Amino acid sequence: MGQLIDGRWHRGAVDRGDESGAYRRSDSAFRARVTADGSSDFPAEAGRYHLIVSPACPWSHRTMLLRMLKRLEGVVSMNAVEPLMLEDGWTFAEPDPVTGARRLYEVYAAARRDYTGKASVPVLWDRQRRTIVNNESSEIIRMFNREFAAFTAERTDYYPAPLAAQIDAINERVYREVNDAVYRAGFATRQEIYEREVTQLFSALDWLEAHLDAHECLVGNQLTEADWRLLPTLVRFDAVYFGHFKCNRRHVYQYPALWRFVRRLYAVPGVAATVDIDHYKRHYYGSHRSINPNGIVPVGPDIDFRASKL
Repeated sequence: MGQLIDGRWHRGAVDRGDESGAYRRSDSAFRARVTADGSSDFPAEAGRYHLIVSPACPWSHRTMLLRMLKRLEGVVSMNAVEPLMLEDGWTFAEPDPVTGARRLYEVYAAARRDYTGKASVPVLWDRQRRTIVNNESSEIIRMFNREFAAFTAERTDYYPAPLAAQIDAINERVYREVNDAVYRAGFATRQEIYEREVTQLFSALDWLEAHLDAHECLVGNQLTEADWRLLPTLVRFDAVYFGHFKCNRRHVYQYPALWRFVRRLYAVPGVAATVDIDHYKRHYYGSHRSINPNGIVPVGPDIDFRASKL
């Protein structure tokens, strides 16, 4: 992979860690908002915005889920990059139909000519202003949940005000101890760092197991943003994080309540179409050559998320 420096693409490895050997995630650079009331530079409009994702990426998966759940497929267009992320970063099989880009970094350079940083997914692009609105998944899903209400008949609120504080607290813990923890374990370059992260990760999974054994959802009695932010990590866990990132104390299917939770959400209409295990494996095992130098993609495991019995 590589990165942009002053708007020019530089191939080569991007430093993912610090001197301690711990993995460090970069902050998102584009943080503008689409607003229903037009109070921002990006008013909500049907057909104006374009979502660029990688099906392999759990942060992208969040946005794919909320776009589908809120029935915004005809409101916000979407295109996906190829599984492999190598010297040119994320690339398209064919030029992106909206931006014309063949490589994701071209989208970033078009949005900001002097941009320095990684070209990451997801990206919410504005056709009218020809720029990136936002590349932070947690903010994009909030926009999808609320700001496009005028263009969809789906009224489910995945971030209801009475539960907002609880959702935020759960999100923070799940992000730190689960969503990002698998990466901190997988990209650790020192044994003690790896062991620390894996220990915290499985403590968090034990906590989630106990919680979901007593409750149907993470917050309240309804599916919320918190549940949908956890799902992308869980559907990737046994296929890639368990082996590739060495998060191998237990499989998700060995946790009865967590496995029931995964299968329940997978059974929600439209969700199964957002899950692609083969794509996940081709990306992680094929792209992360510092972990898997030969890029060999494993044949297994065989995973069936269909809820035959809950």
